[in-house]
Amino acid sequence: MKYKRGYLYFITGEKIAIACGGKFSFLLLKLYSMLGLKALAIAKTQLGQQEKPLGSNWGVPVRDYLASVGITFPASWCMAFVYWCFKQIEDAPPLIKTGGVLRAWNEADKKYRVTDPQPGDIFIMDFGKGLGHTGIVEKTDQTFIYTIEGNSNDSGSREGIEVTRKQRPKTKIKGYLRY
Repeated sequence: MKYKRGYLYFITGEKIAIACGGKFSFLLLKLYSMLGLKALAIAKTQLGQQEKPLGSNWGVPVRDYLASVGITFPASWCMAFVYWCFKQIEDAPPLIKTGGVLRAWNEADKKYRVTDPQPGDIFIMDFGKGLGHTGIVEKTDQTFIYTIEGNSNDSGSREGIEVTRKQRPKTKIKGYLRY
């Protein structure tokens, strides 16, 4: 537990809490997932990584992301990227091992579903007909989430070419997973 200028930081298990207040009472401000924050830090190291050749859904490191979920051929890789980031953590959480965004959402234990996005959360988008997109929340404001995601591009496509930062309206998000 650390105290610094009116803020109290404490870590319990897999969560970090930030509270503010006076000498004897504190108000909980945020509760972040330590595992999510670690995965976010890993995702940042992958920014700019691209498919080789462009548009192929393949090449180093994309095939490593795909291999982490057992896929050995070129395929959409946004969910594999998220899974790979979390699996780099020593005490990795129980993510569903899949390259399918909506399968990851549908099979995740309900206790991991949240509605208030925080840094390190996994966002889920549903485009219908079994098509989805995902990434890791970097920060939020009232209207948008700011993300790091694989298999995207400057226009925000779910079939892009690289690991990139995106701004997405919260209204377009199906939900969030916090491990």
